[in-house]
Amino acid sequence: MATPKKSTASAAKVALYEKLIATIPQIERKGAANPYTSLNGNMFTLLHQSDTLAIRLPEGKRKEFLKRYKTTLFEAYGTVMKEYVTVPDPLLESTKELQKYLEFSYEYAKTLKPKPTRKK
Repeated sequence: MATPKKSTASAAKVALYEKLIATIPQIERKGAANPYTSLNGNMFTLLHQSDTLAIRLPEGKRKEFLKRYKTTLFEAYGTVMKEYVTVPDPLLESTKELQKYLEFSYEYAKTLKPKPTRKK
């Protein structure tokens, strides 16, 4: 029996991420090595191995978030993920404040065209 992969993010960040995800019972955390959430095949949050949380937001909320928290679009492997914002570490620790952005992200994910999944 294979042992499950451990997350590449720190245990503290994974715990904060799981606390955030738990605020919306309909959301299921996925991914062992790289925790994420998705709906209909569309990822909407990602706890990257760089210990950085990325949240997918609609354009208006994304602009508001970038300005309010003085952060940037999320970048992974040299590619800017245009719909994702980088969540500053202090904000990840404020579950209550970040929860509204998770809600915006979840609602946005509901509007995206479903993608076929690779699982059989």
